[in-house]
Amino acid sequence: VLDPGEGSRLPDVTLEVGGRTGKTTRPLGEATIDGVPQGAQSLTVRRGSLPPFFVPPASIAVAVPQGAGQFAMVPVTLPIGSNRAHLYMGFGDSITIGQGSSDDQGYRGRLQDKLTAFFGVRATVVSEGVDATKSNRGADRIDESLQRRHPAYTLILYGTNDWNAAECKNTPPCYTIDSLRNIVLSVRGSQSLPVLSTIIPGDPTSIQQPDRNDWVAAQDDRIRALAKSEGVPLADPQALFVKDPNFAHLYVDHVHPNDAGYELIATAFFNAITGPVDTSSASLALPAPFRSPRRAH
Repeated sequence: VLDPGEGSRLPDVTLEVGGRTGKTTRPLGEATIDGVPQGAQSLTVRRGSLPPFFVPPASIAVAVPQGAGQFAMVPVTLPIGSNRAHLYMGFGDSITIGQGSSDDQGYRGRLQDKLTAFFGVRATVVSEGVDATKSNRGADRIDESLQRRHPAYTLILYGTNDWNAAECKNTPPCYTIDSLRNIVLSVRGSQSLPVLSTIIPGDPTSIQQPDRNDWVAAQDDRIRALAKSEGVPLADPQALFVKDPNFAHLYVDHVHPNDAGYELIATAFFNAITGPVDTSSASLALPAPFRSPRRAH
C-alpha cells in the first residue's frame, strides 16, 4: 500500500480480494494473500485499518495469479493540498520547545524517529512553540505559523499555562476549549491535518498539587470531547503519564517533563498519527481538511 504523492509505504493495512484478506508488512507495505480464486478480482482496502486521514481507492482491478515479480500497487492519498509532505509542526508552549529534555528536542526527535521507521520515509518534526504562552495566544498566532511552515500535520499541545490565569483556574473551561477549537479550524482551513493533544499533568509532588492536576483532568475530558466533536485524532499523553503510579519521576520541575516524560508524549502523538481508524477515539470526518473553517467567539 503506497501513498504515491509522498512515497510512504503503509504497514498494518488490511487488504481484501476474492474473499481473502491480508495485512501489509513493515517496513515495505507489502502483503501476500494466499488462496485467492484465479481470474479478474477487485482488491479493496479496509478503511478502518488505515491511519487517520488516509483515503483509500474505491477498488483496484487485479488479475490472479500475479506474474512473477509483479505487485498490485494500491494507491492511497493523504489530502494535504500544497503543504509539505512528511513535515509535522509541533504547536504549543515550552513543552513543544522541549524545555527540560537533555537534547532540547523534547518529544520532537523521538517522534521523528518513530514516524520515519513506520512510514519508511524521512519525517521532520519542527517546533512552533513559544515559551509561557496560553492557548488563546496560540489561537492568535496559528495562522502565521501555518503560512510559514506549510506542514502536512499540525500537532497541538496547548493549555498547560492556562492554569496560571485566574479566570481559567477558577472558572474553567474559560477560553481553553474555544481557543483549541479555533486552532483546529485554522489548521483544517489550511489543509494541514490537526492532531489534538491532552494537557499533561504536573509533577504530583509539586506544591501546586493536587488542585492543578484535578483541573488538568477536567480540562482533558473537555479536550477529548472536542477531538470527538471535531473529528480529529486525539493524542493522549495525560493517560500515559497517570498510568504510572509513580509518575513524579517523569519531570525536571513542576510541569516540564524529563526525557522519559517526553518519550511518552512522542508515543502518544505517534499512536494518534499511525493508529488504525478502527481504534481511534475520534470519529474522523474525512477528508476533514476540506471543511471551511469557522471561528468560535
